[in-house]
Parts: sequence; C-alpha cells; structure tokens
Amino acid sequence: MQNLTPVAIVALGIELLPAVGFGFAAQRIGRALQRWPFVLRVAVPAALVLPYVLVSFSQHMFQWKWFGLYAALPAAIAWLLGQAVTADGEQRGNWRDAIILLGLGLAVDLRWFDSAWPVRLRALNELLLVDAGLYGFLAVRQLSGTGFDFHLQWSDWKTGLRELVFFTPLVLVLGLALGFIHPHSNLPGLGSAALRWVAIFFFTAVPEELFFRAWVQNLLERRVGRWAALVIASVVFGVSHFNKRSTHFNWRYVLLATIAGIFYGRAWRERGRVPASAITHTWVDWMWGLWF
Repeated sequence: MQNLTPVAIVALGIELLPAVGFGFAAQRIGRALQRWPFVLRVAVPAALVLPYVLVSFSQHMFQWKWFGLYAALPAAIAWLLGQAVTADGEQRGNWRDAIILLGLGLAVDLRWFDSAWPVRLRALNELLLVDAGLYGFLAVRQLSGTGFDFHLQWSDWKTGLRELVFFTPLVLVLGLALGFIHPHSNLPGLGSAALRWVAIFFFTAVPEELFFRAWVQNLLERRVGRWAALVIASVVFGVSHFNKRSTHFNWRYVLLATIAGIFYGRAWRERGRVPASAITHTWVDWMWGLWF
C-alpha cells in the first residue's frame, strides 16, 4: 500500500488486530468466544466493516452496497462455519468449508470488491477478507492443524530455508529456459531490503500460506491424503496466478507457481506450521524482486 493517509493507517491497524490476536493466542480467543451465545458469535465479525467505513468516508466514496457486503459477509462466513461444526464434528471437510474457500479465493483473484476501495489501498480489502476467514475458521470452526502461529521457532527457519534450497535451482533453470525470469540488479539499501522482506512476509506470504496450506491443503488431507492434497493445493495455488503480471492467461507463471506450491506445501506439512512455508515463500518473492 502506498501513500497511506492517517485514516488508512488507522484502518490498517484495525485490520491487523485480529490477525495478530489469532497469530499469538488463537486457542485462547477460540475458547473465550465459545462461551458466547451463537447469535453473538455470528454477529461480532460484522464489525469488520469499520475499516471500509473509515476509508470510504475519508475518500468520499462510501456506498451502502459495499457497507452491506462487508457487514454481512463475515457474519455469513461465521454462521456457515458454525453450521459446519455440527455437521462435521470430525473436521473432515464440509461443503460449507468449500463454498467459503471458493468464494474468498475468487473474490481476491478476480478482484470482485476492488472497486470499493481507492486504487492504492485495495490491499485493505484482502486483509479484511483474511480477518473474516480467520474468525470463521479459527474462532468458530476451530479448525485444527492450521499452524497459524506467530511464535516463530527454529524449525520454521530450518524447514523454510531447506525447501528454498531445493526449489531455487529448479526455478532458475526452468524460469530462464521459459524466458519468464530475466536477471537484473535492483539492490536497495540494507534497511530497505529488510523492510521489503518483512512486508512480503506479513502481507503476501502469510495470507497466501494461510489460505492455500492451512485451510485448503489442511482440509484436503483429511479427504484425499497427504500427497494428493499437496498436488491439488499446489495446482490451485498455481492457477490463482493466471492473471498476475499479465492481462492474459500467464501459463508460465501458473506452471512455476504450481511448482513453488509443492515446496511451500512441503514446508507447511512437515510440522503443520504456516511460518515455515511463509519463510520459503517470502525468500522466493524477495529474491525475485531483487534480481529477477
């Protein structure tokens, strides 16, 4: 996000609170919320509309249809996942899970809601949807095995960097052969480079790994097994990049992202931890931005 206004910074802070809370205390939050009446648990996430209200009013682009969407969608997700708890107590995956994941994925990839936000602040939309998913899957559904945890461990770094070492030679050879990557020098200062790494980790890698590994791959494993889930989740991850850096179907990007997804998925499933796969993901994106 560029040119953050004071109002946008406040909205960003509001949107970061749920992610930080679940990242450090998901189980405690989930247990606390389970003591609330179901109606209240469903109604609470409607408050996620607040960042939209703040930004849209400050930019003179408030519309009631978007207000209704951002108030109703998180509540609808919570309601559906509350139903899934009863219908699928063993957490093997339910059609409600699939509908929510499909809807969230398409909303981001096809930019369904982007027009609700100023052009330079559209990342706030994606973070808002992440918050809605976090609340639904972790607080209401209490999905096990996600590994969404900001208490980084040495094993996260070891696993993440190991998969990076395995993936890098493959992507270099294939990327150069396909003409997808083009070596260049774009070296910022040390502080800027470090800040870019942190930004990629929190605003790109963690949300994508949460979605594709902690939710999609995690639920698929319960239905089709570890290897099939790894392949399917990686293909879905690859296809989600079909319109990145291109106005047409970017098959090279899809192929390389699918292969990357295999290594990200391997990192996640070793200990079932989002930080591990997010570390691999971050280094790949960071190095690509600097040298390719």
